[in-house]
Amino acid sequence: MTILIAGTVRVPPENLARFQPHMEAMLAASRAEDGCLTYSYAVDVAEPGLVRVFEAWRDQAAIDAHFQTAHMAEWRAAWPQFGVSDRNLSLYEVASERPL
Repeated sequence: MTILIAGTVRVPPENLARFQPHMEAMLAASRAEDGCLTYSYAVDVAEPGLVRVFEAWRDQAAIDAHFQTAHMAEWRAAWPQFGVSDRNLSLYEVASERPL
């Protein structure tokens, strides 16, 4: 069963450029993990500073391993210096999927 994580975090717009290298490092490290199917961030066009998060994982074990990685700890430790706030993520268990 594929598991999706989707939601948002906020970064003050004036900090986005300085935060981008941290986002890029997190993307690269997470995408290289076993069980990661998709991992992405997108800054909302209409609401600067709102970062949309979308992840797809093979299973819960892959997510559990992801949360134990060094890059996850580094990622979360960097948040205060860039003003990351309002983390609002949800996990979805996908029973089936088909193209539209």
